[in-house]
Amino acid sequence: MSRAPFQLVPLHPNHHRSVFNSGSEALDRYLREQVAQDVRRRMAACFVAVTAENYIAGFYTLASASVALTDLPAALAKRLPRYPAVPTVRMGRLAVDQAFKGQGLGGALLADAIERCTRAEIAAYALLVDAKDEQAATFYKHHGFLPLHDTPLTLFLPLAGAATAR
Repeated sequence: MSRAPFQLVPLHPNHHRSVFNSGSEALDRYLREQVAQDVRRRMAACFVAVTAENYIAGFYTLASASVALTDLPAALAKRLPRYPAVPTVRMGRLAVDQAFKGQGLGGALLADAIERCTRAEIAAYALLVDAKDEQAATFYKHHGFLPLHDTPLTLFLPLAGAATAR
């Protein structure tokens, strides 16, 4: 039997959102005040790492998106159909509560997001992220993400490669 310290599940009303503290007021406020509306309106899906007591240790959101074919690196774009836009999944937010930082939870949340995207029945070429700063961009680059053309803080991970790496 697994004794994993967290369970990765879709956000539920029973999860304690009010005490989440990532150190980013914008991310904390989003989790407390906005995410439930976005989920209800089907604007985003939210997944959380919860403790046995239903406290949120970390979360991320996913939503459908697209990227212009011309924004991808030329070497990758030339292998794709000549549609104006390429379907992607956008990770809108990713945050870890300060009490759980340094334990690899951010990487585990990212791995879970990649897994969900590669398992999805609706096709998407890549997982797309908008890093909030260079430190966040470095985190994503460490996990194989590539910057979009002319937009160094918008990064993507081709999902076909991610699926074969599993």
